[in-house]
Amino acid sequence: MQLDQIDRQIINSLQEGFPITEQPYAEVAEQLSLSENELIARLERLLADRVLTRFGPMFQAEKLGGAFTLVAMSVREDDFERVAEIVNSFPEVAHNYEREHHFNMWFVVATDDPKRIDAVLTEIELDSGYSCYNMPKQDEYFVKLKLVV
Repeated sequence: MQLDQIDRQIINSLQEGFPITEQPYAEVAEQLSLSENELIARLERLLADRVLTRFGPMFQAEKLGGAFTLVAMSVREDDFERVAEIVNSFPEVAHNYEREHHFNMWFVVATDDPKRIDAVLTEIELDSGYSCYNMPKQDEYFVKLKLVV
């Protein structure tokens, strides 16, 4: 899918944050000189086309009684896309990305129940045929990452 300049502006802008107001989409749309409906339609298209894999808030799961973990997998290059689709099909998965390393697939699993982490990883292993290397969060650091498109 080709991104036009407006798509790029939306993606770049939303990486800076999303307002917590009564009409957050209208506020962002105004900043981008769009209508609220156009912004929402473009976001829905970017999600449907999998340009964006997720658009939503990030919560501190532990404060809500849940858990976070970082997971790495070593996946054959010719099988990477199949496994990525399996991993990304779990709603508990975020931030799945490829690295140039023996462990070439990295993602975060967030659950509302700490016991669910093991269940999700077991399901991913069974569905994919690959082992998950689980690295539970010990400390939290906030690093601002923006991928300009």
